[in-house]
Amino acid sequence: MNDSTSIATFGAGCFWCVEACFSELKGVKQVLSGYMGGVTKNPTYKEVCTGNTGHAEVAQIVFNPEEITYEELLEVFWFVHDPTTLNRQGNDVGTQYRSVVFFHSEQQRELAEFYKKKLDESGAYAKPIVTEISAAEEFYVAEDYHQGYFNDNPNQPYCAAVVRPKVEKFRKAFAEKLDK
Repeated sequence: MNDSTSIATFGAGCFWCVEACFSELKGVKQVLSGYMGGVTKNPTYKEVCTGNTGHAEVAQIVFNPEEITYEELLEVFWFVHDPTTLNRQGNDVGTQYRSVVFFHSEQQRELAEFYKKKLDESGAYAKPIVTEISAAEEFYVAEDYHQGYFNDNPNQPYCAAVVRPKVEKFRKAFAEKLDK
């Protein structure tokens, strides 16, 4: 990160889906899949998958706030998953798949809480939003094979059945914000 970039960290289910969407946005310089919010130091994917480490699968996003704002990233975050399901996204179940915004500044915390409340009050979702909003903790980069997973494995069964439909829906909704 340098003076012209900031960091956002979101958990919205499987990090393959989250990374695939955010990496296509104009102004996003890097997206890393990883783990945050748990107690185990240097957790492995296998350990996180047990649900016993306390970590969430997250995407850490390095972005240029002059090209894309944190508010715009939050808009994408709320769109690419169901923030009303506790510890679950589709068939992915466990605390590692929880909906969470890890804020890196007081301004990020305030914006995340503001938009969560605004969405809840608007009735945008039939059920209350259960997204956790917590201070960023140590970020552990996931194993190399997780980085760019969807781009490298588009025909893998999970990617074809789960990631691709989310990415296609995202691309339609945010076409004007894509870096292509």
